[in-house]
Amino acid sequence: MEEPTVQFSDEDLMDNFPTMDDERIQLEDLDFDVERPSEEQEDDGDHSSVKKESAGAEKMRKTTTKDRVQAFHLRKSLNLLDKMHEEKDVFIQKTKGELRICRQRMDLLDKQQESLAAEIATEKEANNMAAVGRLQAASRRLQTELENEKDLQSKITAMLKDSENAMWHIEIQTGRFEGVRKHHEEEAEARQRNLKIHSAQQLQKEKEALEKSERNRLLRARKSLHTQKELGLRHQKLVEDAQRNHRIAVKFLKASLGRVREQEQKEEMELRKHTQRRMDAVLALKNNITASRETLKKFQAWGQNRAQQAKQKALTEKEVILAQGGDAFKYLFHQRRHQELEAEKRAFEEEQKLRKQEIVSRILKEEAEEEQRKRRQHPPSKHIDRWTLRDKTWKYISDFCEGKSALTSTHQQDSEQLVLLPKSSHVLKAISIDSVQMDLGSISTEDEVLAEPDIPGLWNKEAYQSHQEPKEDMDRKPVGGSKMEKDILARTLEHLRSGVVQKQVVSGREFKGRPFNSKPEVIHFKDFDIGKVYKKKITLINATYTINYCKLVGVEENLKDFIHIDFDPPGPMSAGMSCEVLVTFKPMINKDLEGNVSFLAQTGGFSVPLKCSTKKCSLSLDKELIEFGSYVVGETTSRIITLTNVGGLGTKFKFLLASEFFEMDESQSAVKISSLFTYEDKGLYEKIMSSLSEQQLEVNESSQLDLQSQKESEKQLDETEVTTAAVSAMTAVPSEEQAEITLGEVTEGEIGPFSSIKVPINFTPVIPGEVQTKFKVMFKDPQSPTLYFRATGTAIDVPVWVPKATVDLKICMYDRLYQDSITVHTRSKAALRLKFEVCKELRGHIELLPETGYIQAQSTYSVQLKFLPRQSLPEDARKYFDPASRVLEAPMTIRVADQIKPVRFTVQAIVTTSDLEINPSEINFGYCTIYEAIRTEICLTNLSLLPQEFGFVGLPKYVDIQPNDGFGTILPLETLQLDLIFQPIKAKEYKFELVCKSEINRCFKVSCQAVGVHPPLELSHYQIKFSATSLYDTSVSTLYVINSHLSMNKLIHSLPQIGSEEATPVGPTSFEFLLPPNSPITISPAVGTVLPGKRCLVQVAFQPVLPQEIIFEEASQILNKKIESKTVVSVFQKETVQKKEFWRTSMSTVRVHNRERPTRVSTPQAAEMQRPVIRASSTEFQTAQATLSKAFQGKFDRFVIPCVVASGDIKDRKTTESLNFSPHNTLYLELWCPAVAPFIVVTSHKGKTVFNFGDIAVGHRSVQKITLQNVSNEDLTLEFSVLNPNGPFVRLTPFNKLCSGETQTLVVSFSPHENILAQETLDIITKRGTLSLTFIGMGVASMITCSIDGNILNMGYVLARESVSTNFKLQNESSLPIKFFMSLESLSKKKAETCQQLPKFLTSQEQRTEIVGTQNYNGQSVFSIVPVEGLMFSGKAQEFTVTFSPDHESLYFSDLLQVVLFEKKVSHEILLKGAAREHMMFVEGGDPLDVPVESLAVITAFDPEHKEEAEEIKPILVTLNYVQFDTDTTTSPATRELQVGCIRTTQPSPRKTVEFSLDGVSWLQHKGFSIEPSRGSVERGQTKTINISWVPPADFDPDHPLMVSTLLQLRGDVKETYKVIFVAHVVTGL
Repeated sequence: MEEPTVQFSDEDLMDNFPTMDDERIQLEDLDFDVERPSEEQEDDGDHSSVKKESAGAEKMRKTTTKDRVQAFHLRKSLNLLDKMHEEKDVFIQKTKGELRICRQRMDLLDKQQESLAAEIATEKEANNMAAVGRLQAASRRLQTELENEKDLQSKITAMLKDSENAMWHIEIQTGRFEGVRKHHEEEAEARQRNLKIHSAQQLQKEKEALEKSERNRLLRARKSLHTQKELGLRHQKLVEDAQRNHRIAVKFLKASLGRVREQEQKEEMELRKHTQRRMDAVLALKNNITASRETLKKFQAWGQNRAQQAKQKALTEKEVILAQGGDAFKYLFHQRRHQELEAEKRAFEEEQKLRKQEIVSRILKEEAEEEQRKRRQHPPSKHIDRWTLRDKTWKYISDFCEGKSALTSTHQQDSEQLVLLPKSSHVLKAISIDSVQMDLGSISTEDEVLAEPDIPGLWNKEAYQSHQEPKEDMDRKPVGGSKMEKDILARTLEHLRSGVVQKQVVSGREFKGRPFNSKPEVIHFKDFDIGKVYKKKITLINATYTINYCKLVGVEENLKDFIHIDFDPPGPMSAGMSCEVLVTFKPMINKDLEGNVSFLAQTGGFSVPLKCSTKKCSLSLDKELIEFGSYVVGETTSRIITLTNVGGLGTKFKFLLASEFFEMDESQSAVKISSLFTYEDKGLYEKIMSSLSEQQLEVNESSQLDLQSQKESEKQLDETEVTTAAVSAMTAVPSEEQAEITLGEVTEGEIGPFSSIKVPINFTPVIPGEVQTKFKVMFKDPQSPTLYFRATGTAIDVPVWVPKATVDLKICMYDRLYQDSITVHTRSKAALRLKFEVCKELRGHIELLPETGYIQAQSTYSVQLKFLPRQSLPEDARKYFDPASRVLEAPMTIRVADQIKPVRFTVQAIVTTSDLEINPSEINFGYCTIYEAIRTEICLTNLSLLPQEFGFVGLPKYVDIQPNDGFGTILPLETLQLDLIFQPIKAKEYKFELVCKSEINRCFKVSCQAVGVHPPLELSHYQIKFSATSLYDTSVSTLYVINSHLSMNKLIHSLPQIGSEEATPVGPTSFEFLLPPNSPITISPAVGTVLPGKRCLVQVAFQPVLPQEIIFEEASQILNKKIESKTVVSVFQKETVQKKEFWRTSMSTVRVHNRERPTRVSTPQAAEMQRPVIRASSTEFQTAQATLSKAFQGKFDRFVIPCVVASGDIKDRKTTESLNFSPHNTLYLELWCPAVAPFIVVTSHKGKTVFNFGDIAVGHRSVQKITLQNVSNEDLTLEFSVLNPNGPFVRLTPFNKLCSGETQTLVVSFSPHENILAQETLDIITKRGTLSLTFIGMGVASMITCSIDGNILNMGYVLARESVSTNFKLQNESSLPIKFFMSLESLSKKKAETCQQLPKFLTSQEQRTEIVGTQNYNGQSVFSIVPVEGLMFSGKAQEFTVTFSPDHESLYFSDLLQVVLFEKKVSHEILLKGAAREHMMFVEGGDPLDVPVESLAVITAFDPEHKEEAEEIKPILVTLNYVQFDTDTTTSPATRELQVGCIRTTQPSPRKTVEFSLDGVSWLQHKGFSIEPSRGSVERGQTKTINISWVPPADFDPDHPLMVSTLLQLRGDVKETYKVIFVAHVVTGL
């Protein structure tokens, strides 16, 4: 036997004594270690005695560090010896016990051997050798065991002896250490006494310090009270001053408001007058438009008449020329060309006249300006005779009219004039045929325009240079000229450019906007230095629709000295192309500049903004609030605030208190700042500068006036702040609080450009409480405002705290114990008494141990937390426990002695249950036969927030749970679906419980009950597996229904019975198989009777077919592809027809009603047309069936067929009686049905088995050839079924055999005798299956489809006396052309008979059959259609235009449009509807309150003055029914909708939208109504929905409906008011 591992191991000994290998070496080393300190002690004793003799008065020897280390090792050795002594003692006791047990076993074995020896002797005497052998073997086994026990005894004895020796050795060593042990005990008692004395002294010092702090606190309180009194007096004085100033301000404010009201009244009067004038102008314009329309109609009629006469004249001339034998076409062409030339000549003459008048007006204007300029200037000293401008112009006009060439003379005169002109003259003109242009001598190249004259010679270099002034004359001209010359120059350039700028129209769209985009948009030179040169390149991108030109005009006057533009005109530029411009800036003055660089394009001028900004300071602080948090009194902390300059100019700064006053001047010495608080990172500040927005720079550099006003306001603000701060600083009493938050070492200095400064802020709390101090940063730069920030901190004096304010126990279960340790810290220098308290609501669940303790100075203390949540926790701790989230937040309190404020912490835990819920808890399997098993599902839900292991234990033999046999792990809040399988063994009633155990040994039970049934009949097979069967083929299998009930003796066999009921009597028993619907299974016989001891043969047939849903889906896909292909073809054909017959379709279908308003046409797309219904007889269906049959890969189905059983014979029952089938004696037959592809397939007609001969005329014949192929591996003999001999189908080429892989052609003809649909089926029968072919044929029938869905065409809302049109199409689907006629019910002959009947509102709802509604007052039909009649060809579509033209306001315009075919048959009836309003707004929705028939009473017209008084508020009734169910399910609110619309119109109207608003929405919300939106606007041609919902309020009475009303106001061209009445009911649902 070995020693147990609980003894002191060698590793532990190696940790304490590294040189030991076994116990003996360890003991020797211990002896050596003990002897060494004893010798040293003796030496120390001798030395101390010598010292005593020399010192005399020394009573106690000081302990050195070496002595303390030796004492520590001695204590450790003593503890090790004690532990080894204890372990050896336990091991010896255990070894003695084992030795005692071993000896007892040896004695027992001896006794057993003696008894065996006696039995062996007895058996030998009896000569029983077998027993003797067995007993001898047992004796040998006992002998072996006895020897083993003896060996074990010797081992245990040796081990016991060694252990006793070791024990004696340990006791010896312990005795040697006894003196040392007593010495250490005495030292410990002395240290305890010294500690008590020190504690008493420390306590006395603490009391003195406490008294001193109390005196200081009272002194601070008195100072604080005095300060508060002074602050109160000062505040009262400020309040009185503010009230006095307020009264003065109110007086001036009233006077100002009075003047403002008078001004507003004057403006309102002027606005009304202006509005009245505009209204009068609009009415006059309307009358003029009406008159103009009438005049245009007259001119159009006159023009048409002239055109008709001209056409008639041309035809007459053509006939005359043809009669004379001439070329009529050539003559007419020459005549038309002559007329065109005459027209061009007249137009040219008119244009020349207009240009002459324009030239004369310009000359007169310029002459008058020249006279004015001469009067202002000094008279010339010398008069030079020259031609005046007027004379030159008149001479040119006269020469031109006489036909002379004016070019040479003009050049000569101009050259002479150049010599005679003075320095300030600009008059140099070149006159072309189209226009008069001037080239001014003072205009630079930047002022040139892009226009080119019709005469190129005037613009070439030679001609241009010959007309320039001499260079010396140009130098002698004054710079800029006079103001008059500048004005004349500007007007002349504007006139010239007006001829250059042209409108750009592309594809009917006119370009408006900026012709070129600049990149960048603004040319900005930032932070420039004087004397340096800066260059920037910009890109101009053509943003117009087509080719454009770009020319540089120049820069503004104030930028010409500093900005130079390098731009080479690129010529014509396509849309999207770009060119580059180089801008050079050379600053001469340190001043912000701003202007534009102007360019001229063909579509107009544009400019690029240019800015030049000097270096500025941009200073900011990284924070405005510094929060130090909570610190104990006496501690010191620091925070850093950063001052950043992202500008290009540096300045001096100074940090100081907000209450201090300081002036920044140059004489102040700068402080050297440490490099630790400054840094310059250009890369960082380049990122910062790039992130700054251009808008902020523009705001800072906007204008000098704004900057000066801002500076003045800032200066005034700074002066007021400085004065108030100075007064407060002079009157404030110095206190200790002002010194708690101070600035660091760096408070002033200089900050450079693109750099930052870090300044420390120190917080040294003195008095407990919150401290707040305000600081400011002042700068020498006058443009940099003063920055402010503040610092806050809290001083606390609590010495005890808990590191974790919240103890999180995570997720805990009820009735389970959880523990945690809480550590308490103290910063106090004295020991404190702590008391741990739990709130009374949680004392039964949470416990803190110990409840009271002492924490030593500047140390920690640990307390144990025990949490055992009970089930009553939610009720006991409602204040701290949230039932929804299951979170417990329990406050704990630590009270410290002599401290008012306790230390608090929170214990937080999520308490969850450990319940497992089984649903349902009770299961009734019902009746189950012994030949089947019942499976049901149970839900196992984990209500806990922790995962749990579970398992169903102790299951009976007839119950099984899957998966994993009912064992597993369930996650938190998870629900597992488990299958519970029950299979009874015999007929009886079963009641049992299933037990589910969790991992914490909690049990959850499920009660189950069932009834076992032994039916009177049984099946020979309960499962049938069919062989692979091809599609539309049949497989047959057989089984037997057996009646084995022959006797009522239950001893012979088990009797058929239901549970514990009486057994079924012996006799004939009937059965019936119940097949599922739409199944490919057939059972014959499905009903029968079996006699006792007999059996009945049943055949089960399986015929696989393709599901109808899959075939329909495939057919729909085929149909969609056809429709898409047809759509593409029809679109292409339609485009071709439109190109060829555009003028014909436009004249017949388009009808213009308004010049500015396009006709509204409804063209339904092909995708929106109603698709034909797919039927089983359609071509798509047959094609889909054949395609799926070929692609069929096989299918496997499983069916379970129930077979009900009843006692008695079905032959004995009467016709009206039925057998009493018991639902409990039900047998079940399982069928496995595999399906495969067919053996004979149709290879032609895309593999379909349905053949449609199409529309065949009566008496005609159509033949189709069908190709069949044998795809099996054997030859097949074919048999054909017989077709109807009197039918239209005939099989022409029969054949009887089809070899493997062979293909045969079957010919079938179709000859219809009447106009009906014919269909027959031909079966091709083989030994492997049957193939059915279906033939369909149909006579010709006319068919027309309409593009309108629902046969209702709603024209919508339109203004009265306007019209709107829409289109629809009729498609001829038949193969014959169809003649049609469109008829309106309002124009029919039956209208007179209908008018004699009673109106709709006087008849009952069932008798109202009229469909013709309100009509026009002028007698014309409100609806019209074009064309009225015509012929529709086969497969073609005819487009119709319906026009709605009401002449008065009504909501019930309606009519019936009938499509009549062949003047007899009505193909379609389309109901036409429309509504008209006098104004542009309308409201839809609500319950009907009037009848759809207009009143016959005469409506009196009101005077315009009393029109507003006569307007009535129109009511709208909205009924809301709130359905309330009896169950707890949530009920949706009652909802309704109102539609607010704006009618699209071309009439001039001051408003483009309709605005609506509902009053009293907040009051309606109190009644339970919710209206969204309550106000808004609607664009023209649009509608907006107002959603109304209602939920009954809490005080609603269901017996009294709620009725409230509000006003709905519409503002468009007029204002309309509707009264919306809400009636709310509560309806009880089922």
